[in-house]
Amino acid sequence: MSSAGVTAGGPLSLVSRRGTIRRRRAAPPMAAIGAGGVATSPILTHLRERCATPLPVLRRVADAMAAEMRAGLVSDGAGDLPMILSYVDSLPSGDEKGAFYALDLGGTNFRVLKVQLGGRDGRVVETELQYAQIPQELMFGTTEELFDFIASELARFVSKEGGRSLHLPQGKKWELGFTFSFPVKQTSVDSGILIKWTKGFSVSGTAGRDVVACLNEAMERQGLDMRVSALVNDTVATLAGAHYYDEDVMVAVILGTGTNACYIERADAIPKLQGLKPRSGKMIINTEWGAFSGGLPLTEFDKDVDSASVNPGEQIFEKTISGMYLGEIVRRILLKMAKDNALFGDSVPQKLSTPFILGTPCLCAMQQDDTDDLTAVGAILSDTTGAQSSLKEREVVVEVCDTIVRRAGRLAGAGIVGILQKMEEDSHGLVLGRRTVVAMDGGLYEHYPQYRRYIQDAVTELLGQKTSENIVIDHNKDGSGIGAALLAAANSKYVG
Repeated sequence: MSSAGVTAGGPLSLVSRRGTIRRRRAAPPMAAIGAGGVATSPILTHLRERCATPLPVLRRVADAMAAEMRAGLVSDGAGDLPMILSYVDSLPSGDEKGAFYALDLGGTNFRVLKVQLGGRDGRVVETELQYAQIPQELMFGTTEELFDFIASELARFVSKEGGRSLHLPQGKKWELGFTFSFPVKQTSVDSGILIKWTKGFSVSGTAGRDVVACLNEAMERQGLDMRVSALVNDTVATLAGAHYYDEDVMVAVILGTGTNACYIERADAIPKLQGLKPRSGKMIINTEWGAFSGGLPLTEFDKDVDSASVNPGEQIFEKTISGMYLGEIVRRILLKMAKDNALFGDSVPQKLSTPFILGTPCLCAMQQDDTDDLTAVGAILSDTTGAQSSLKEREVVVEVCDTIVRRAGRLAGAGIVGILQKMEEDSHGLVLGRRTVVAMDGGLYEHYPQYRRYIQDAVTELLGQKTSENIVIDHNKDGSGIGAALLAAANSKYVG
């Protein structure tokens, strides 16, 4: 599952003062680092080799992604990728009118929105928004306690703006789009069974139940005239929100703490879609691409991160490219270099042994440092790990950061091309030969300029300069909330 947030080190807000990528001198070969004066570092040399992503590696990853997508569309469990049916086959057209609500639950924080739609001429006329936080005790409480709290916050939001609400016709309910970013087996556009709680939640009695029914029942207990008409995850909602403004949007990718991607698939290319085919002939497929693992250039440090995780052997792509793990991979590399090559002198900084002490925002901030003596790099190393560093040592640290982030961004770019490649083959050339937009969201993508550049570089290398000009990678900030409300409108029970 994805999340639009960022790693445990805090929000990715440490960016360049001018928001640009500064070109500064490359770090020199690793010589005479640390107090002991190490001649060269085989660790850094090996890291560069193992993390390299030349064109053949990128092509291998893109091809493997496309192949796994096909396998997952045939049957569940046939490949790495679940390729989950979203049952979203009707995207907002722009003609929708009226007031619709959205509830976006992606973790301990959630938000409630009301969106007033004015049709093709007015589009989104007005948006009202409120944030709330799940109390710690409810993360370990009962299903009823959690959903009653969520419904009560929704009721409070409705009552606050109730004086400005339009009149609700007799016998009708307000419609709600529910963005629920936890593992769910979708059974229809407005129902889904919770597989398990993640992100620190351990609520009793919810697994195996329809989360929409849980919310609808809680809203009834609060006396709310409201029903869920669309259940989606954040990636699907992002695609819907972006597509509303630009009909060329065909793919959405979240790159934050976690990562995921979805895209618009032709119904006749989904063998496991049994029964009545959607009238639109299309459906959004939630790839859950974090589970991908084919052909990735991995190191011993990646394997150590995976082994120490709560889900060893799973979500390998996510652990290689997403914000939660990049800082931890770098920390493990620096710890190894400190122990074996005296990177920070004769002693190893004690805090460097603490898992996740070095967050991805720290990597981002260090890569934006353009001072001659890398002042910010030194300060971050000192503050987070206790390491006192020389200029050469800081240059080595920046090179390690860049090596891991370059690999991550380029692999994410290869994944995007894999999706586009699969769509291109099935459409017989109707995707890459025209303007096609990939909507992007998530703190990692938004705030890390080098990461963004590496994604674009990989896409350009794989597709070629001319074809890549047709592919627009567009940032769509916080689109999942409005997207959920738009899907509620598009799937309204009262239209017509």
